[in-house]
Amino acid sequence: MGLFDRFRRRSGARRGGGAARSSASLDHLRSWAADREGVEAWLEPATTIGPASILLVAHDGEWTRRSIPDTKQGRALAKELKLPVYQAGVVPYPQRMRDWNNRHGKGA
Repeated sequence: MGLFDRFRRRSGARRGGGAARSSASLDHLRSWAADREGVEAWLEPATTIGPASILLVAHDGEWTRRSIPDTKQGRALAKELKLPVYQAGVVPYPQRMRDWNNRHGKGA
């Protein structure tokens, strides 16, 4: 057994729940957007430390973030929900989101 053999994924072994987890995330995002006004979407690309994600921000600054398989699916979801969509890192997060975090003790 080599030094890194224990960390290699065995053929056929996969983490379970991927499709179910993705479906639950999409259901949450749809429900969250339907219950709030003025929702906008920010697409966050995958990085070396995390998967792609979508951030939804309501008119009052309340927000939610969920992982998505890729930004293409995030763009399709935003189109389905008729939300304006922005690319994180190009368009800054709105001030109202930071204000909401500060009001609710979630600020850094």
